[in-house]
Amino acid sequence: MLTVICESPGVLRAQQSEVPARSAGEVLLRVSRVGVCGTDLHIFTGTQPYLQYPRVMGHELSGVVVEADSESGLVAGDGVYVMPYLSCGKCVACRQGKANCCVNIKVLGVHQDGAMTEYLSVPSQFVHKAEGVTLDQAAMLEFLAIGAHAVRRADVQRGQRVLVVGAGPIGMAAMIFASLRGGRVVCLDTRADRLSFCTTHLEIEAAVAVGPDDAAQLASLTDNEFFDVVFDATGNINAMNRGFEFIAHGGKYTLISIVPGQVSFADPEFHKREATLLASRNATPGDFDTVLEAMRGGHIPDAALNTHRMKLEDVPSEFPRLLETGQTVVKALVEC
Repeated sequence: MLTVICESPGVLRAQQSEVPARSAGEVLLRVSRVGVCGTDLHIFTGTQPYLQYPRVMGHELSGVVVEADSESGLVAGDGVYVMPYLSCGKCVACRQGKANCCVNIKVLGVHQDGAMTEYLSVPSQFVHKAEGVTLDQAAMLEFLAIGAHAVRRADVQRGQRVLVVGAGPIGMAAMIFASLRGGRVVCLDTRADRLSFCTTHLEIEAAVAVGPDDAAQLASLTDNEFFDVVFDATGNINAMNRGFEFIAHGGKYTLISIVPGQVSFADPEFHKREATLLASRNATPGDFDTVLEAMRGGHIPDAALNTHRMKLEDVPSEFPRLLETGQTVVKALVEC
């Protein structure tokens, strides 16, 4: 089978490898689609903090069952999606139903080889039928579920003023689900093309470009009160630290981003607001169900979100182009 390996930062290689042998309790999949995530771009550029090379990237995937145990409830030919967070089921987080932050988590494509290959064998508890959605849509469930999880963590309520800083795919996912909960959503980003995409395809109230007067614009949009809920989806430590300035009194700040650095803020400003600071990591099965329901109801502009496509065999040559200036990439799908 064909497999694409990231040998080291900036080096992708296509090679032939053996079809994996399925163990008891696993499902052998024929991979159909793989979504390219910011994590994959960080792996390629050498800025992913939890990785050792070489690595087969890819954790957003859909596929078709080739072989499964009878007790799994899956049969050959089933279209499926995979929850790529392989949790232990035993640690303190898993015992609380928070397998998304499992102490011993192994994420496909990060901690172990992922889906940029033709066949993959995965423990059956992480494989679910993609009923009522296409395989393209199923491959986009994971990044959307991360946004849905963050919105649920922040408990966005109808009528609340919501700011999403960072208009990449995860930020867009947060915008979508905050809007579906009735939030009044504003996005803040440095890129005019991303802001334009959000105003065209997502149900947001305003888009603000980062610049000398951005704080004044955000203040004006909120009667100088700023935002009940702020999300950071930038992956930029300076932006993460600055986001504390935009929290309304009594508000919440949810960090979807992760960076290898120290988050800092002025305690008097944080304290006088009685602000709440939240981390949001990965997603739970319930978050995937939320996305599936929204997709089936036609509430996700998935066709617009899928801006780029490439064949698996073309990944070594096409993947670097996703980083080129001028490419308005939201979600690229690899066809296996």
